[in-house]
Amino acid sequence: MSRLRGGRGRARGPIPSPNIWHWPAIYEIENRAQDADGVVFSALAELADWGGLDVVDVGCGAGFHLPVFAERARSVVGVEPHPPLVATASARVEGLASISVMQGSAEALPLPDASVDVVHARTAYFFGPGCGPGILEAMRVLRPGGVLAIVDLDATVPPYGDWMRSDLPHYDPDAVEGFFAAQGFAMRRVRTRWEFPDRDAMRAVFGIEFTERTAARASAETAGLGLEVGYRIHTRTAPTGLIL
Repeated sequence: MSRLRGGRGRARGPIPSPNIWHWPAIYEIENRAQDADGVVFSALAELADWGGLDVVDVGCGAGFHLPVFAERARSVVGVEPHPPLVATASARVEGLASISVMQGSAEALPLPDASVDVVHARTAYFFGPGCGPGILEAMRVLRPGGVLAIVDLDATVPPYGDWMRSDLPHYDPDAVEGFFAAQGFAMRRVRTRWEFPDRDAMRAVFGIEFTERTAARASAETAGLGLEVGYRIHTRTAPTGLIL
């Protein structure tokens, strides 16, 4: 949800997320529109089953996904760097005893070593080259056999990927995929559907995700209230012991 950036030993604040930090109400609409058929969560459950286990959601934003994980997890921790979003997420899960929310960064998770089974991050921090410190931190808090699951948009899948690359001409999907492969990640591509309640909601979401020109193009090229969107799920499993 949020672009976390921190670090131990050096005071570096998080990079402000260009969408949820400034337009949390519209981002809530976007969250409700995304993955209308639950395809991403179904794939996640196959790749990193969290049933009865301990989960941390890195860059949890306003906490939208925390109750979903809590339906099957033993415990869920949301980590978010932006204080207003920490407050919103905390209010969302108030009364749900298995969920807690902490302020922190991906590079300095406020958790003990080997304390969780699944680290989940969705469109937050882990965008390819440069996120090595966050990967190391995730592996630190994972128990042996635990899984780091990174969910990101697949910019190779039109139409959303075309709009994304139009605004980010230097973004190279192949380089990002190559980076994660070199770090020992497996990858699964999934396609799901975004479904909006009305055209005004759709235009508002496009407006916080793209430049004005690209948002207008996206609205013009989208018939109706829904569109197909591609995701990549990168997963890496923590070692279970010494290899002799």
